[in-house]
Amino acid sequence: MNEHLQLPEIVFGTSGLGNLYKALPQELKDDIIKEYVKHSPGRVFFDSAGKYGAGLALESLGKGLKASGVSPDKVMISNKLGWYRTELTTPEPTFEPGVWKDLQYDAVQQISYDGILACYEQGNSLLGDYKAEWVSVHDPDEYLAAAKTEQEKAERFSDILDAYRALNDLKKDGQVKAIGVGSKDWKIIREISGVVALDWVMIANSMTIHSHPADLVAFMKKLEKKGVAIINSAVFNGGFLTGLDYYNYQPVSRETNPALYQWRESFYEICAASDIRPEAACVAFALRAPGVKSVALSTTNPNRVEANAGMGRVVIPDNFWRILVTNNLIDADYAESFLY
Repeated sequence: MNEHLQLPEIVFGTSGLGNLYKALPQELKDDIIKEYVKHSPGRVFFDSAGKYGAGLALESLGKGLKASGVSPDKVMISNKLGWYRTELTTPEPTFEPGVWKDLQYDAVQQISYDGILACYEQGNSLLGDYKAEWVSVHDPDEYLAAAKTEQEKAERFSDILDAYRALNDLKKDGQVKAIGVGSKDWKIIREISGVVALDWVMIANSMTIHSHPADLVAFMKKLEKKGVAIINSAVFNGGFLTGLDYYNYQPVSRETNPALYQWRESFYEICAASDIRPEAACVAFALRAPGVKSVALSTTNPNRVEANAGMGRVVIPDNFWRILVTNNLIDADYAESFLY
């Protein structure tokens, strides 16, 4: 991998800076960003998106970095493109109702050649003194899923390819350094990677200690051979593995999903007996996956940043993984790839 594509083990997510689920004052966001910078051994890497709070995350990130006196050459920013900030004309934003709090703007989806360039320019404007060096098309799986017919799906896939043509032009002009893709559906990543030259991919929800399908592992090995860096994201399955009643961002309960809760209880018991924090085990497992260079973590609590930053350095003994295999909590065939 080229030197400018080197990644730290922990990439910091910024959805919370966009007021995901709750509104945060800029002062608290500044504190979070300051802690991220403080606890990063080299260049600090932020992953953001125009969709996060209709650009609020990008705007807050730029303000926080400036407040901390961070030189632009000390930070790397990934901006997932495809949503463009617009005027708010309704009581709440229309692009993702009920998720983002106290927003002053709305956002519209723009996935096309010109649309992606507009999102890129707006994103850099919101960042102020900083700019995104890593870019991607945001949630192409959701864009394709909105198609009502096969013909519309084909047209939307063509839109995505046009967007990547724009990103490649930015890279040829030296405006950006790396082009990638982020998706909750890894099979869409596989489809795009078959026709687009990618430098990196972000896989969300899919490669976790609870879920690691064999066909995904095989695809990740192919990416690794091609030199494509993988960022593993949402490694707690949307918060379920750290205690929330959401699995991959969907509400769950003991009544409707008893097997999920039984798995988590067994996992917690083994972690407690082994004196290993569950979140540390999740991150360590995620980092072991083929081709994974980084795990993306986020928080809205500045006091959690130091622990998150050090998560990638936690050593998990091999016997812990063997216990999980014995208890049928992780796949035995996959575990063999890093245990023997």
